Amino acid sequence: MKSTLVFAAALTALAVPALAQTAPPVAAPRVVADQIPTKQGPLTVQPITHGSVVLTWNGKTIYVDPYGGAPAYTGLATPDVVLITDIHGDHMDPKTLAGLSLSKAVLVVPQAVAEQLPAEYNKQVRVLRNGQQLDTLGLRVSAIPMYNLPEAPDAMHPKGRGNGYVLTMGGKNVYLSGDTEDIAEMRALKNIDVAFVCMNLPYTMDVQQAAQGVLAFKPGIVYPYHYRGQNGLSDVNSFRKTVNAVNKRIDVRLRNWYSAAQ
Repeated sequence: MKSTLVFAAALTALAVPALAQTAPPVAAPRVVADQIPTKQGPLTVQPITHGSVVLTWNGKTIYVDPYGGAPAYTGLATPDVVLITDIHGDHMDPKTLAGLSLSKAVLVVPQAVAEQLPAEYNKQVRVLRNGQQLDTLGLRVSAIPMYNLPEAPDAMHPKGRGNGYVLTMGGKNVYLSGDTEDIAEMRALKNIDVAFVCMNLPYTMDVQQAAQGVLAFKPGIVYPYHYRGQNGLSDVNSFRKTVNAVNKRIDVRLRNWYSAAQ
């Protein structure tokens, strides 16, 4: 009997590591979410990674460029709206999409993204071209140009292929730059309350370009995001200093979009 118990214990000890090896990956700890007041309750801003953020407002949840693996979204509400800005893998990530519960979600995308999404999403897709708008679930989504300068057919982000977005909800306007440079359409934005602005070379713009663009359209709050480039992370502290040296009223919010595990 004693030998049987010892054998059973040994089997149990062997089984525990096997279970641990097959357990799903654990998401890295998230940055604490911000809450921004609107006329219809708070807008919750949850940074995820790189160019991905989850916004929650008035009982609706919006995923922006879901990327980096579905475990990064564990514990968050399933999306009502998914916004995708461009075809590159750090914006349109089919593997991450496949791991999320998207059955009730509207997918708002540019045409180039719609053409590359798996067919299973066709009925949920709403295509917006630059300059078009969609009213859905109590919010307005406006597609804004995003592109590289100087304009060229072989640019990494040619004009017209991708979308930045302005979301209007609860009396607030939220700008999501996508992959862009300091373009005239960004500088011409008006009444932006919250902005998410990229700055990573050689794909988008450098810190100085981003700062000058932000100083032109004067958002109330700006989050530097999408700031990992070929040579590491951009100097977002320099961005904040440059902006606030000219305009102290712009609230530059630095958050860690890149955990040690990524």
